[in-house]
Amino acid sequence: MRTIKELLEAAETAQVSLGEISLRWQAEKSRESLTEVQAKMGERLQIMRLSVQDGRSPELRSASGRVGGQAAKMAQPEQMGRFGVVSKACAYAMAVAESNACMGKIVAAPTAGSCGILPGALLAVQEEEHFSEDELISALFAAAGIGRVIALEATISGAEGGCQAECGAAAAMAAAALTQLYGGTPRQACDACSFALMNMLGLVCDPVCGLVEIPCVYRNVGGVSQAFAAAQLALSGVECPIPGDEVILAMKDVGDGMPASLRETGEGGCAGCRSMKNP
Repeated sequence: MRTIKELLEAAETAQVSLGEISLRWQAEKSRESLTEVQAKMGERLQIMRLSVQDGRSPELRSASGRVGGQAAKMAQPEQMGRFGVVSKACAYAMAVAESNACMGKIVAAPTAGSCGILPGALLAVQEEEHFSEDELISALFAAAGIGRVIALEATISGAEGGCQAECGAAAAMAAAALTQLYGGTPRQACDACSFALMNMLGLVCDPVCGLVEIPCVYRNVGGVSQAFAAAQLALSGVECPIPGDEVILAMKDVGDGMPASLRETGEGGCAGCRSMKNP
């Protein structure tokens, strides 16, 4: 299953979710039982949960001092309740991203620079909607299936394809996972993936001073918001007019066309702003 089309066809033929078909594929590939593979994903879910907790510490600071402690501000009750579950997801995404910047233990999902988007979305909706651990694990497998296709068809490297390949891919993964959690079909989950990636097409990779801090941690917040918007589109019955595989290839073409200054070199974009050259 190297394409979105193949992933979707396999799920529809077996009449199962994207998460279930991805779980079965992984078990067959690794020659492990379904229970063993699920347990490993459960371990990663726990690391995500701990990263959210660690990243919300008000005392947290990166070695540069540029980030840390900001997720704690977003996680205040009056802030997390402002825009419903999306506010909580934004706070959690920031927490994981700050934990990464401060050398905490995280799950690259699919990369360290985009690590907050998927856990931020899933852990927030679990708290609000009371989804079970098994449902979240299945959603993570749905996200993994999508992420694998993006990595194979294009790239998940900011140095190769810009931040669209990192935060864009993470938003696509989270959108598919959210759609599955809320009862969407495999086709709707794939549509959500396409919408998220489409909406983040062209996002450059421009780390200030070469660090995964600014604007990276803030883009995790933006990415998780895009994931919810994409899932809402798909769950409403809106079909993406462009097939997912074509959107992924479009992302690759855009990344290939980006100048080197916008691909993780720390030269252009936000990294080139005058105030950021001598912070």
